[in-house]
Amino acid sequence: MDWTMYLETERLILRDWKDEDREPFAAMGQDPEVMRYFPGLLSRQDSDALVDRAIAKQSADGFCFVPVEEKATGKFLGFTGLSRPSYPKPLPFDPCVEIGWRFCRQAWGKGFASEAAREWLRFGFATLGLEEIVAFTTVTNLKSQAVMRRIGMTTHSRDDFPHPMLDSDHPLVAHVLYRLSKEAWAQAAA
Repeated sequence: MDWTMYLETERLILRDWKDEDREPFAAMGQDPEVMRYFPGLLSRQDSDALVDRAIAKQSADGFCFVPVEEKATGKFLGFTGLSRPSYPKPLPFDPCVEIGWRFCRQAWGKGFASEAAREWLRFGFATLGLEEIVAFTTVTNLKSQAVMRRIGMTTHSRDDFPHPMLDSDHPLVAHVLYRLSKEAWAQAAA
């Protein structure tokens, strides 16, 4: 299912990965504030491997986490998209399609994550025909949870889970799960 990814919003372009995205993406992975809710910083090798996995997912699934570019400047802001999680240990709600995002600090507080995520929800439900899209993060990542709520996702404490890839005593192990059904998305869009 090899095809080009290109979505547009009022201020953003969501598109395929390019080689020139690797440098600013690697810089994000070395920023302690950007990576605050992840187990650690990403080496350049790990960052490049993440891009390579995203490209492979695009080829296999027809979607992945892709770069977000500011229309007005052409600047790389981060990434957003849909993905089928593929951890070595399963998530308690597998199989699923998740929506996710990560932006450079200069892009924070401008509504870019919500704007890009809304377009991905539209693509996931209207184009791909998904029945549900999920998002998850550590319980302490309140800003990301605020984006999840802004785009219409809801959570319930019964869905909270320990991330299977983290040790039980890791400070980020406790995660919250947000969900959005196609039906709820369609009702909100109407």
